[in-house]
Amino acid sequence: MSYNHLTATTRFVEVDGDKFAYRRWGNATSDQPPMLLLQHFRGGMDHWDPLMTDGLAEGREVILYNGRGIASSGGKPRTRIEDMADDAAAFVRALGLQQIDLLGFSLGGFQALDLTWRHPTLVRKLMLLGTGPRGGNPDMEQRVLTTAVNPVPDFEDFLYLFFGRSAQAEQAAKAFWERRHQRKDQDPPSSQEAGIAQIEANILYLPRLSEDDPFAYLRGIHHPTFILNGVNDVMVPTINSFYMARNMPNAQLFIYPDAGHAAQFQYPQRFLRHAVQFLSE
Repeated sequence: MSYNHLTATTRFVEVDGDKFAYRRWGNATSDQPPMLLLQHFRGGMDHWDPLMTDGLAEGREVILYNGRGIASSGGKPRTRIEDMADDAAAFVRALGLQQIDLLGFSLGGFQALDLTWRHPTLVRKLMLLGTGPRGGNPDMEQRVLTTAVNPVPDFEDFLYLFFGRSAQAEQAAKAFWERRHQRKDQDPPSSQEAGIAQIEANILYLPRLSEDDPFAYLRGIHHPTFILNGVNDVMVPTINSFYMARNMPNAQLFIYPDAGHAAQFQYPQRFLRHAVQFLSE
């Protein structure tokens, strides 16, 4: 049976005594490694865009994953990005995989960057969406602080946090919102405990490792890297994408117009063209 985003079965694998939830589908005959996707603050497997995940799955296997204590995964939520990264690496190894391509969005991008830094042989190519490095610019808009923590974020919250400000951007947001809710057996929402843990992890991720050369560690990451952001990201300021592109030796940067934090959701077809080219070249 051929699966897709809407029908892929939720499976579990045990990592250090806790069961981690995941879904896996796509082109298993491809010569490209599977791609692991790491999600944003409080996000679970059903916060991805089916158009994006199924598009990526045409050329490789795609693996969606909930970290420890997130949504349908068991265990106590982590309060450090480095622990989240190590959990994701342990999850990959528990599946018996030797190497992956890795995509991280927002808080998932923090984890993806740290995973690649801490476990370099596990990653072939790296994709960083709407995210930033340790020691980057933390100056998010003040409204983010009250909107992102809403117990059940609604469409207006996602519109403000993720998309551009034009009428066209709002239409793209509505289309994404409809696609995102198509799956019938959706992941449960993440707990309040998970949200608090991730806020702590985010705060502790912000300080610079060194005031003299805060991005020195980035220059040691030589993996081919795809960096994407919207021209006006209210959550992780767009300048952070430039910091990564300037310091990562094999990085390329995409900035989409009239877009915010989730440029890949606003322009899914454009993103897929760029992503598939990057992954296959």
